[in-house]
Amino acid sequence: MKRSGWILSAAVVIAACATTLGPTDVKSLRGADAAAPDQAPAVRQQLGKKPGSQDKIARTFQGQPPLIPHATDNFDEVTLADNQCLECHGEDAYLKKGAPRLSDSHFVGADGKRQQVADARRYACTLCHAPQFDAPPLVESTFKGEPAKRQ
Repeated sequence: MKRSGWILSAAVVIAACATTLGPTDVKSLRGADAAAPDQAPAVRQQLGKKPGSQDKIARTFQGQPPLIPHATDNFDEVTLADNQCLECHGEDAYLKKGAPRLSDSHFVGADGKRQQVADARRYACTLCHAPQFDAPPLVESTFKGEPAKRQ
């Protein structure tokens, strides 16, 4: 095809698109005008109350990190100096508190060797372990999962 034919074809395609998609047909995936400021999300309450007063939440697939069955909104922020999760789930405290212990994987360093303390890469607990909230799903899902098998 000659250059002038290619340019003419491109112009026809652009014209067709311009006539079928007017500016009023373009919408944001958020359901609002894309230029409008985002609305703040509704504040939701965490499910569960005092640690130890709820049942553990069943895992729905192999390798899923345990979900947090108790409220965490009253806990201090996790910092390099302090991690309140370890006050119950740490190796020195879990038996006294009756809490699940950190898994062995939390004590393996980047070199693959076991350490005496939890590895710093595993210190921000809520990156993997999600607290539960009273909130509707963000998208529809038919996922059922299959409970993880105990080994």
